[in-house]
Amino acid sequence: MSDVNGPTGQTPASNGPEDAAVGTAGTGTGAEAVTGSATGSAAESVAGAGAPTGATAVGPHTTAAAGGRRVRVVLVDDHRMFRTGVQAEIGETERTGVEVVGEAADVDQAVTVITATRPEVVLLDVHLPGGGGVEVLRRCAPLMADARQPVRFLALSVSDAAEDVIGVIRGGARGYVTKTITGTDLVDSIFRVQDGDAVFSPRLAGFVLDAFASTDAPPVDEDLDRLTQREREVLRLIARGYAYKEIAKQLFISVKTVESHVSAVLRKLQLSNRHELTRWATARRLV
Repeated sequence: MSDVNGPTGQTPASNGPEDAAVGTAGTGTGAEAVTGSATGSAAESVAGAGAPTGATAVGPHTTAAAGGRRVRVVLVDDHRMFRTGVQAEIGETERTGVEVVGEAADVDQAVTVITATRPEVVLLDVHLPGGGGVEVLRRCAPLMADARQPVRFLALSVSDAAEDVIGVIRGGARGYVTKTITGTDLVDSIFRVQDGDAVFSPRLAGFVLDAFASTDAPPVDEDLDRLTQREREVLRLIARGYAYKEIAKQLFISVKTVESHVSAVLRKLQLSNRHELTRWATARRLV
């Protein structure tokens, strides 16, 4: 059994966004594929729940290619090796029915590739340079609303934070699964999203149910809205007492990048130091 991270189960580090690969398909795109078995039970099964209608649970996977089905997919993630690993797991079209038609490493690349290729499904990471997955969803809203050929989004992220899940679902994504999912269940989830269903990892489904259980929209925190998705994640880790080096390792970024994010957060929130930042985050129950 393997997950989509490849043999180690860890998302490899990245030095920053790479060039988008438009129109790629089949094996890896310029990097050696990270292989792994697509058989076995899921490390984390995908269950349907939440506000979007048509939510279903993932059952035993039947190779879609055997029935002649095909789905065109774009991978959006800022880690090249992770994209290569996903490509190796799901990209054998004759076996899985999935054709990877493009890749992107940041928001601008994602919008360009998605607009050019018009895939049925986009696998979207939450934390991306340029504004995050929510920004991709915002800029691709017309494509999602196209009744003739809708582009549907499935979030695939290492994050299981409630605010990340709710953010992309409110932005229009049809589901959210974590990177511990196996290739087999990921393929199944892709086809379900193509069919208009909503799929979630079991633990994340509760966040969606809770968020949409009330008819009253939650109050908007204007201060928090000033921060990018990555800045929020750094904020949360700082408030939990992580050192800069620990944050860098956790998020696969450099210490210098962490320092830049912290400076941006302090400036946007008009705070003086990390102690004030911790109090601010604690008061809003972000820790």
